[in-house]
Amino acid sequence: MSISIPDIVRVRTQHPEAIAEAAARRVRRPLMGDSGRLLIIAADHPARGALAVGDQKLAMANRVDLLERLTLALSRPGVDGVLATADILEDLLLLGALENRVVIGSMNRGGLAGATFELDDRFTGHRAQDIQRLNFDAGKLLLRIDYEDEGSLATMLSTARAIDEMAELRLPVFVEPFISRRIEGRVTNDLSAEAVTKSIAIASGLAGTSAYTWLKVPVTADPDEMAQVMETSTLPAVLLGGEVNGDQEGAYEKWRKALQLPTVQGLVVGRSLLYPADGDVEQAVDTAVGLF
Repeated sequence: MSISIPDIVRVRTQHPEAIAEAAARRVRRPLMGDSGRLLIIAADHPARGALAVGDQKLAMANRVDLLERLTLALSRPGVDGVLATADILEDLLLLGALENRVVIGSMNRGGLAGATFELDDRFTGHRAQDIQRLNFDAGKLLLRIDYEDEGSLATMLSTARAIDEMAELRLPVFVEPFISRRIEGRVTNDLSAEAVTKSIAIASGLAGTSAYTWLKVPVTADPDEMAQVMETSTLPAVLLGGEVNGDQEGAYEKWRKALQLPTVQGLVVGRSLLYPADGDVEQAVDTAVGLF
């Protein structure tokens, strides 16, 4: 798809109501399609100032390039939808790229990467009412818990209330929990089996109901421990793709194995599919589809 920034800007300048109109007429589909599995492309990184891919610090800063990669990924058979912030989803709406796709709005982006307040992750993205108003299908939120950072408590409370609000509207919400800590000033997520188990237990018990709660979980540092970790909750879960650190094949194998677990319903992957090491987005996405 040829993407013209001037065309998008012209619509945003002269007809901003076109976004709501496109959302209202968008062809929707059930969250779980005929395959019974979900493959979601994630692109909500820029709103946290997380623009790097590998050693390219501003790889995700070129919006035309990002949109081209997203529209290509969304066009591939077996891809179910996209997770992103309002600006990106609205660009995709205007491009007509969200027809018959699952659309997940990213809710808390206030924990800017590298900020002193990173663990006080305010809900600066989609609200439950926005997701309903735009006819989107679900929401996603990030819950990082550092036992030594008081900001995590504020995030926990906001997370619980956001889950309540989504449940009142009967909208699914994907909760991405981590036990985190600062190492040399940088927030680092603990991927040990014990930490991931604890994060799942905490996230599963938040809010007044878990009826519409899904989990978005990483594969543990030792993939062989995932089966026991996923016994922590009966909530449906999707795997977080995360960084592959150059070992794309190794990542695919970890995902393939974890996808066999009974509570795991799919995969949410961002940069490793949109910006693969060899530059072939189509091949990377098709390989991920083949894991199911």
